[in-house]
Amino acid sequence: MSVASERRWLAFDTSTDVLSLGVARGDQIWTQTLPGGAQASSNLIPAVLAMLAEAEMPLASLEAIVFGRGPGSFTGLRTACAVAQGLAFGVDVPVLPVDTLMAVAEEARWARLQAGFYDAASPSPGEINELTVLALLDARMDEVYSAAYTWQRLPEQQHGQWREASPLQVSAPEKVQVLPMDPALYLAGNAFAAYGERLPSALAQALRCEAFPTASALLRLAPALWAQGLAVPAEQAMPLYIRDKVANTTAEREALKALALQAHQGQATAQS
Repeated sequence: MSVASERRWLAFDTSTDVLSLGVARGDQIWTQTLPGGAQASSNLIPAVLAMLAEAEMPLASLEAIVFGRGPGSFTGLRTACAVAQGLAFGVDVPVLPVDTLMAVAEEARWARLQAGFYDAASPSPGEINELTVLALLDARMDEVYSAAYTWQRLPEQQHGQWREASPLQVSAPEKVQVLPMDPALYLAGNAFAAYGERLPSALAQALRCEAFPTASALLRLAPALWAQGLAVPAEQAMPLYIRDKVANTTAEREALKALALQAHQGQATAQS
C-alpha cells in the first residue's frame, strides 16, 4: 500500500477517567492507555507527539484527527476539543468527532468477537451480523449517560455499521430507556459498579461488559464515519453535552486557551 493511499489517523478520548489514544498507519496500529481525569490535559499532548514520532507520521500526513466528542466529563471533553483544534488547525487537517457511547458499543462488539462470539451464518467468517448494545457511562451526580445502538451487516456491504436504536439521554439509573428485550441485547459501559443494581429490572438478565470509549474503537469507527462525510474543519471540533452546566470559570477558560496554544505549538515538534 502506498503512502498516499494508506490510512493515517490519530485518535484519542478523554471523556472518562481513562485517557486512551492511538494512531493508525495502514494496517499498523499503536495504542496507549494513561490516567485520565485531571491528568489528561497534561498527559495528552506529549503522549500524542511521542506516538506520532514512533509511527513516523507528521501531523500534516494525517487523514483526520478523531476524537470522542461526548457525552462525558465536561473538563475531559473540553480538553479533547482544544487539543483536536490546536493540532489540526495549523496543518489544515479535518477532525472527526465520534459519540463516546457509540465507541463504547463498538468496544463491546469487538470484545465479543475476541471472545469467540460471532455469527456462523455471516458472509465473512468470524463476524457478527446483528447486535444491539445499550451503552452506559457514569455521568456522576447520581446519573448515567445512555444510548442504544444496533450493529447490522447487510448482504451487499463488506462491513457492518452502527445505527442509533435509542437517543442519547442522561437520567437516574432507574429511568434508563429500556428497549424491547431480545436475546441480542448487550449492556456495556463503566456504570455497573456504581449503578448496576439500580438499572431497570427488565435489564437484569442482559449480558454485561465493562467497556470504555477507547482509541481503538474510534479507529475502527473512523472509516465508516469518514465515508458518511462527518469530518469537519478544525474550528468545528465541539463537545457534545446532554446536560447543562454553568459557564466556565475564568480560570477554566484561561486553562483551555493555554491548552489549545500548547497543542498548536506542538505541531512543529511533531513535524520535525
